[in-house]
Formats: sequence, C-alpha cells, structure tokens
Amino acid sequence: MTALDLSSPVAVVGTGTMGQGIAQVALVAGHPVRLYDAAPGRAREAAAAIGARLDRLVEKERLTAAGRDAARARLLPVEELTGLADCALVVEAVLERLDVKQELFRALEDVVPDDCLLATNTSSLSVTAIGGALRLPGRFVGLHFFNPAPLLPLVEVVSGSATDVTSATRAYETARAWGKTPVACADTPGFIVNRVARPFYAEAFAVYESQGADPATIDAVLRESGGFRMGPFELTDLIGQDVNESVTHSVWRSFFQDARFTPSLAQRRLVESGRLGRKTGRGWYDHADGAERPEPHTADPAEPPVYVIAEGGLGPASELLALIREAGVEVRERDEDGGTRLVLPGGGKLVLADGRTTAEFRDVVHFDLALDYRGATRIALSHARHTSPAAVAEATGLFQALGKKVSVIGDVPGMIVARTVARIVDLAVEAVAKGVATEDDVDTAMRLGVNYPLGPFEWSRRLGRGWAGELLDELHGIDPSGRCAPSLALHQYACAADEREDTP
Repeated sequence: MTALDLSSPVAVVGTGTMGQGIAQVALVAGHPVRLYDAAPGRAREAAAAIGARLDRLVEKERLTAAGRDAARARLLPVEELTGLADCALVVEAVLERLDVKQELFRALEDVVPDDCLLATNTSSLSVTAIGGALRLPGRFVGLHFFNPAPLLPLVEVVSGSATDVTSATRAYETARAWGKTPVACADTPGFIVNRVARPFYAEAFAVYESQGADPATIDAVLRESGGFRMGPFELTDLIGQDVNESVTHSVWRSFFQDARFTPSLAQRRLVESGRLGRKTGRGWYDHADGAERPEPHTADPAEPPVYVIAEGGLGPASELLALIREAGVEVRERDEDGGTRLVLPGGGKLVLADGRTTAEFRDVVHFDLALDYRGATRIALSHARHTSPAAVAEATGLFQALGKKVSVIGDVPGMIVARTVARIVDLAVEAVAKGVATEDDVDTAMRLGVNYPLGPFEWSRRLGRGWAGELLDELHGIDPSGRCAPSLALHQYACAADEREDTP
C-alpha cells in the first residue's frame, strides 16, 4: 500500500493552530487542500493565515515564490461539508470531545466516498471509540501530529481496534511522503509519547510535593545532569498547566486510575488558581515582564578531598573515576563484594542513587544519575539530616573539582534524574510488551516528540537492563502505594537479557 497520490485532495476539518499546521504540511507536500470549519468565515481566515506563513517561508528561502503561488492555488476554503466530497483523506482537528468528533465523522461518511481515509488528530481520546460510531470503521485511523505541525517531524499513526492494516499503512506512507517521521502504534491511552512521558512530569512534581527541592533546582538538574532540553516545570508552563493536567487525567482515567499515572495535587492547585503558565503570566514561574527567574540551589565552594577510595566500578557512573583522576584527586581502588561506592577520607560514602533513602545509612551521600558525567554541568547530591556536614562538604568539593555545579536536595529516594529515567524505561518496556509499538518506534517517538536526549531503550542498554527494575523495586519497597511499582514486563525484560548472557 503506497502513499496517497499528490493529485488526491486532502481535507482538514477544524482550523485552529493544529488544523492550519496540518493543512500547511499537506499543501507544501503538493496536495490540493480543502479547509472546513463549522464557524462561518473561519476557513477563509485560516486560508489567509496559511498564505501569510507561506510568504514567510519564501522570505526565509525555504520555499520558492513559484512554489508558494502554486500552493496557494491548491488551497480552497469551503463553507459546507459537501465541499469535501472529492477528498481522499480527511484529517479532523476539532474540539477534544468524543461526542463532537463522532458526530463529525458520521456526517463525513454521508459525504465522502467509501474509499476515503478518515483520520483524527486526537491526542487523548480513544481512536477506537471515535471510529466506533462509523459505518466503515476499518478506514479510520489516528494521525497525531505534534505542535507546531510544520516544524516537528513526528506523527503517531494510531490503529484503532477496527482499523484495517491497509488503512494504517496508507496513512503511515502518506505521512512519510509529507516529509514526516511516522511511528506506528496501537490505540492505547496516550499512544506512545503521552503515555511514556508521564513520569517526566510526575516524578518532578512528587519531589517538589515532598519538599525535596524547588522547581528551579529540579528543572536545572534534569537539564544540566539529565540532558533534557527543558525541565518539567518550565515545560508545563509553556504547554499550559491546564493542558498538561488534562492529558495526565485522561491517561490516568483511561488506565482505570492506575497509581503509576496519578495526577499531581500541586498542579491541580495551580490550575484551580488560574496560574496556567506563560499564557496567563504565571504558573510555576512568574512570566510577567521584568520578573526575575528564580535560581536553582547551588552549593557554596567546598574543598575537594585529597583522595577517594573506589569500592567497585560505580556501575553507570564508572566514567567518574577517570574524571576524578584528571582533576588531580587520587583514586585508591579496593575490592569489595557488592560495593559500588566512593569512600571519602572522613569515612563518608558516595553512592549512586539506587532508590534507597540516605536515612537508612550512616554518613552516606547519594549522587544522581547523569546522561554524561563528563558533559554534565550540574550534579545533585542527597543526604539525611543525620549525615555529617563533613561528608556532605567532601562530596560537594569532589564534584566541584570536576567542574560541576552542585545542588544539594533533601533525602529523596531515587533522587531526580535516576527515578525519572527508571520510570520512563518501565513504561516504555511495558508498552512494547503489550504490543503498543516496537522498541525502535518508542525510542524514535520520545526523541522526536518530546526531545529526550536518548530513547528509553537506548538509555536502558546504556545503564543495563536490570538497572531500572532494581531502582524501582527499592522505591516500591519504601512506598508500596504502587506509584513506582515496576511492571512485570520490566522484570521479564531484565531476565531475558540474563538468559541470553547465560546461553553458551
């Protein structure tokens, strides 16, 4: 099954920001495009807005003047659904309400031919449920573009329970012909990106609600240590707290209130107070003109230790040993069964975040996971109230000697980056095990859809297949509410790797 021929008209119903963006993508690809909106005159306004964007593409030399003129000639706003009668594909981008979408597609079935592909751009509703109202649900598919559609490459091609393979394939190939990067997924709450991404927000909010760290510090640690493009507090301010919370609630309800998707009470209070982020001038941060951005907590300078004793290879943090030596700090190595820590001169121990609290131990300081310890510019440390100030100071001075800023947070099990990555890996593994998508498509979706520095499976291979499960087991042991309970799929994923290693 191949992509739609460029001579085939494509229709977009709903002319808001997303609808206009999808129409522009199809138009620039070479299709005749029909625009329809239930509000009188809105389609004509959208056509004018798209024309203005085409002008800007010409100014930026991304489109020729001749290409712009040809695209404008192919763009037709219509005032009645009957104006879509000759279309080969109709993409809907209207209000996120099931009844509204079902009513629209029932009306479209009376207009378009039986071989017309029908698609929804929904981000939170069930593709199966929307298509369930149709006479021919086999031709119905999800085409979830990301905003802004002309710029972001990812498109989730979602097959509902009744979607024909030929329809899904044609939608996939058409998205690819439009210059997009499609990923195929089954109809599941949140699809790939909005399902797997929930812990990125949830874990940050949980750390904040436990008074482990403030938003600016959590954002800084995830950016500067985790390698994420933006922190969750600044990102949800950009998205809109109401929008982000709505998606979280939708996924939570759709999974029958699974504790792993529990919404944040702190975010609920923001929404209730009308502090929705940049669009209202205030969210987690103050976005008023002239408002000062709060600085992340950064520890004062401390003296580095003269030496450290390395017990074990430090696992995912093993590259630290070379960095410590390069900084002029002596590394003394000592074999220790099960040991993966650094012992400081004063007797304190530095341990990579493993899901346990520092309160369980005497003079232990946990340090957080980093995407790349050499490139990281900030490292978070965690300690208990009874941890000696000398141990904290030596740990702080050590990382500062490596050129890192240090953020000291509260006694947060799993810290910030480590628990976030572990939970993202878990949800990704479970999604693949349940047939939602392939490992490669999950990794592609998370890198392109939300700009993660690594896909979850790429991260898991780097950290070790058993790493996420071990950390989540510890977190679940401390908090058996189910929020951090590792899935059966994650356990099987780790065991499968062990079996391959044991096979001669």
